[in-house]
Amino acid sequence: MIGVNLADDVCEIPLVQLKEIMSPIERPEIPIPDKIYRQLGVKLWGEGAYERESIEGVQTKYKTLWQVKAKDIVVNKIWARNGSVAVVPEGLSGCYVSGEFPTFNPIQDKLESRWFHWITKTKKFWSLCDAKSQGTSGKNRIRPERFLEIEIQLPPLDEQRRIVARIEELAARIEEARELRRRAVEETEALKISAKNIFSSNYFNELWPIVALGEVVEIRAGVTLGRVLNGPTIKLPYLRVANVQDGYLDLSGIKDVEILESEKGKWQLKKGDILLTEGGDWDKLGRGVVWNEEISNCIHQNHIFRLRVNLNEFDPEYLCAIIGSSYGKEYFQAASKQTTNLASINQRQLKAFKVFKPPLHEQKKIINQLSDRDAKLDALKRHQAETAAALDALLPAVLVRAFRGEV
Repeated sequence: MIGVNLADDVCEIPLVQLKEIMSPIERPEIPIPDKIYRQLGVKLWGEGAYERESIEGVQTKYKTLWQVKAKDIVVNKIWARNGSVAVVPEGLSGCYVSGEFPTFNPIQDKLESRWFHWITKTKKFWSLCDAKSQGTSGKNRIRPERFLEIEIQLPPLDEQRRIVARIEELAARIEEARELRRRAVEETEALKISAKNIFSSNYFNELWPIVALGEVVEIRAGVTLGRVLNGPTIKLPYLRVANVQDGYLDLSGIKDVEILESEKGKWQLKKGDILLTEGGDWDKLGRGVVWNEEISNCIHQNHIFRLRVNLNEFDPEYLCAIIGSSYGKEYFQAASKQTTNLASINQRQLKAFKVFKPPLHEQKKIINQLSDRDAKLDALKRHQAETAAALDALLPAVLVRAFRGEV
């Protein structure tokens, strides 16, 4: 959303009422049943006009449609107070609107349409439309005559064109910077994916042994809900599939479950356990994360596998990274039991998953490399987010200066 605050005391450019520089225009047409009508809509917050889906004349509920032409000014009666006012661009000339969109034509020797285009992107203009919409029909509609009472800043025509040219020159530079930032974001995401693909490359030493996961970890499913419990019970927090995301935990909405006191040791999580989702929707297949005792006495449900690692042989972060890599994802997708839009893995398939077993110090070295890379990529993404915020602030700042006559 683009918007600026124009200070009330800025008066370098004189104010005029809209009725002095534009006039209502109507090009009515009774819909012809088999004619195709291009429809025009107006986005909120000064985002401009756009083409809606086309319809046949027989499909409209309106007895009359109104055609718009390039440079017309179109107002959404209901949402003008939220910035739904636009100048029709050349590409949308010939579209149609309903009676809910009164249309005005700029007086050529007084108003440059592009000047008004930029005016519609300011918070000051939105607030003026809002003030003129109050108390009308109980729905805050703006009546055409009230819209024409709005005052805007208007220099002589030549000065309008000069300022607009300068605004658009600066806006083009800002958009160019935005495009460069978008490309940088895409490249960052590609690097992130590349980092996760390390296990499908020739990264590993071919002399390192390859073992099946079932040979080196203890795999257990979690507690099943709704069981009949005979004996003393205890309530403990438990993890659901929604809590186990791909590489991180979402610990919002943790619930408790009742189990037998004697079962606590069977299901209680320990630091270094790997949690792996069984499946369901495709995005829930094989999501993995390492448990670091984020919650005391926590257990897990039966749709989450717990992989308990011998810490003298494997770094759990290393194993979890392999599971989350493209190599791991490809294995689980190929091995899973699949139905329409659903997939799941069982313990047999999980135990058969093959992994390299480098020495423990090499595992930690790999994890440190991945962590350093992730940290750098995260820092780059934070910088990109800050850059995006700065770019978003640039155009409003340009408009503030423009309507003060400072560009």
